[in-house]
Amino acid sequence: MKVLVLGGKGFIGRHITAALQQQGHQVVQGVSARHAQSLQPGDVVVDYARDTQADVWLPRLDGVDAVVNAVGVLRDTAQRPMRAVHTDTPAAVFEAARRLQLAHLVQVSSLGISLNTTPYGITKRAAEQALQTQMQAGLSATLVRPSVVFGKGGDSSNLFLNLARLPVCVLPAVAWRTQIQPVHVLELAQSIARILALPQAERPTSLDAVGPQAVPLSGFIASLRAQHQRKPALMLKLPDGLTKASAKVGDWVPVTPWGSEALGLLSHDNVADAAGITALLGRVPTHYSQLMQHA
Repeated sequence: MKVLVLGGKGFIGRHITAALQQQGHQVVQGVSARHAQSLQPGDVVVDYARDTQADVWLPRLDGVDAVVNAVGVLRDTAQRPMRAVHTDTPAAVFEAARRLQLAHLVQVSSLGISLNTTPYGITKRAAEQALQTQMQAGLSATLVRPSVVFGKGGDSSNLFLNLARLPVCVLPAVAWRTQIQPVHVLELAQSIARILALPQAERPTSLDAVGPQAVPLSGFIASLRAQHQRKPALMLKLPDGLTKASAKVGDWVPVTPWGSEALGLLSHDNVADAAGITALLGRVPTHYSQLMQHA
């Protein structure tokens, strides 16, 4: 199939691209203007902040068999407003894909956003609702909701690894309260590629992309430290008030993934049944205590 991967230069998108190419698909990417210098034949320059009408996408999707949308941002900025990037532009893609009767569409969303009241959670949920509307109108699609995605080159992964190297680690108190279910980015990408390899009637309408076991974030960071053969660190809890203040400070530091949106994601459990991804992979996904073997 010819597959358009939106966000193909990003952390998740580039692994999806590689997994699809390994299966023999012809992959083209939708990339923002800042990546225009690395365009390959067939790639499309996309303004995710402004390409919010289906008519813009109809010629781009002409001749494409499937679309994977892996676009996401953790900061709401004038250049990349979350409402447009997460909701309005994806909704336009969904409508265009349905009108052209594409073979399939995969939307990469996020697990644990049902109670998230940050702009990230609100806009991601709105995209899910837009997708459901188009699916009810006949679009063949899968909604993929990953938990924390771990792998080489990921901003969050780098943050966790840096924290795991510290002999004294101060974490938000919420890191002891809420559960995550880390999934390796390679296995997330492989599961999406395998969805497209299935006969259309067998493709799931949703997939929770998670590892086999839940763990508090504090326990995950301790595990990463142990995987580096380091002695246990002194783990300290940052009170909720100071955590919120630090997140506000993080909002003004664009080089870090820490901020109000990240805190919102960490404030709710991020867990699900791993049966779906296990079936797609044909094996149990990698346990969080072994993720460094693949990083």
